[in-house]
Amino acid sequence: QVQLVEDGGGLVQAGGSLRLSCAASGRTSNKIGMGWFRQAPGKERVFVAGMNWIDNRTFYMESVKGRFTISRDNAKNTVSLQMNSLKSEDTAVYYCAASRTGSAYPISSFTSWGQGTQVTVSS
Repeated sequence: QVQLVEDGGGLVQAGGSLRLSCAASGRTSNKIGMGWFRQAPGKERVFVAGMNWIDNRTFYMESVKGRFTISRDNAKNTVSLQMNSLKSEDTAVYYCAASRTGSAYPISSFTSWGQGTQVTVSS
């Protein structure tokens, strides 16, 4: 099992930026796919971005491409999500997630979750 702790959420105006960070610990925590999901009020949790450990390939949901960037530091067992040009529709609780494999795809591979961090974008 991998333990995940997120940091970096908050309130920001539309057009602004936030950076989320996630620290992972546990067995093989630096050799797994990592990702971010989000859940808006009244909606299901959806995949936002993911990154393979195997080849550092990244995946993004369509609406955040060009605005969000996922990165990881394998030496520190951390994964980050840089969010730029934020929109009100990005408001959600963001969850760090760890895959049970070295890949961040398919999204059904994600089996470990952080506690979530709130991101609120005011218009």
